[in-house]
Amino acid sequence: MGKMTFYLVLGFSLLYMILGNNTNKMSTSTIQNMADYNARTVAQNIAVSGANIAANEIFLNNSWTKGINQFDYLNGKLDVTVKILDKVQNIRKLTSVGTFGGVSKSVEVTLRPSKFSKFAYYSTSEGKNIWWTGNDTVWGPFHTQDYLRAYNHPVFYGKATSKKKLRFYKNKKSDEPKFYGGYERGVNLPLPNNGLIELENNANSSGLFFDTKDTIYITFQEDSIRYKFAYNEKETVAYLPSVAPNGAIFAKHSTIRLKGVVKGQYSVGCSYGVSGGTVFLDDDIVYKTNPLINPSSTDLLGIVAGNNVLITDNTANHDDINIHASIYSEKGGFGADNYANRPVSGNINLVGGIIQDERQPVGTFGKSGIVSGFAKRYRYDDRFMLISPPYFPGTGGLEIVSWFE
Repeated sequence: MGKMTFYLVLGFSLLYMILGNNTNKMSTSTIQNMADYNARTVAQNIAVSGANIAANEIFLNNSWTKGINQFDYLNGKLDVTVKILDKVQNIRKLTSVGTFGGVSKSVEVTLRPSKFSKFAYYSTSEGKNIWWTGNDTVWGPFHTQDYLRAYNHPVFYGKATSKKKLRFYKNKKSDEPKFYGGYERGVNLPLPNNGLIELENNANSSGLFFDTKDTIYITFQEDSIRYKFAYNEKETVAYLPSVAPNGAIFAKHSTIRLKGVVKGQYSVGCSYGVSGGTVFLDDDIVYKTNPLINPSSTDLLGIVAGNNVLITDNTANHDDINIHASIYSEKGGFGADNYANRPVSGNINLVGGIIQDERQPVGTFGKSGIVSGFAKRYRYDDRFMLISPPYFPGTGGLEIVSWFE
């Protein structure tokens, strides 16, 4: 009996010793896991903070590349480097590394110049007594420096911003817009006074450049271009990858008459001066590959005018017009030539965006519908959220296009 008791006591003692040892190991492991988790969390927070600090420095000063070296932060260390990925397009990547408790975490952020092509619609002035109505839908980012005038609940699917406040035709209940992407008031984003200069300079250096006060007739023929300086003149044909390898086409102090099918990525522009600065759309200007049908399309077009971009009043444009482009009018707007007196002309089928100083009319309307000109069928090209036509006018700042942790 005594031996049995002895063995039982010994067995329980060994068991408790084993359990105690395992418990100590578990406690130690738990403490270590908590310490490791805390180190990883703090290191990550340091890295994220560094990315935000550096991004803010770049937003305040676009040329900032100094970085941050071994900075004491949250009882750890912070290192940030800035690398220029593309000098021509000013694309840069900042890498922020946070270190704490022997653990390092990193955040990589890619930034590029912010382009006005990211907007589905932009205006400095909305014109006199022009309202967004229940028949209007904007699919991408929207901004106006003017009042956003609303009648009967217009719809905005992208982020909408305005410098001035909302104005309702009657009252909020009957007219308030439907903002599915959010709305922010008080945003100040003016058009530049020299937004065409980058396109002009690059066309003059490595693109197709015209220095003439004549009207230039330009027809895109996929990867070639036809141009002439008088309606009855014989056209010159050029292979675009050879004459404009950088995608820049510019006519100084000229008027451009444009149409055709675009294959590739190009910006076509003309500046104002004693004369010129207006692009007339004489017929459809569309991509070889429509991005609404094939989202992998790489065709892009920017139409950049010092003054207006106008749909010509001609036979070709009396039965719809199809436009694939981001349109920029620095001192004018996008509209229809002779809008009040032309016949009912069908639809403007636009895939892209409109950026303009002052909103222009495209037709007149009555109780029975369109009296003259066009109905609007505008669809945003989602690709412009991430990419832009060559040397398209920029907002003057940089924006984040990717954030990887």
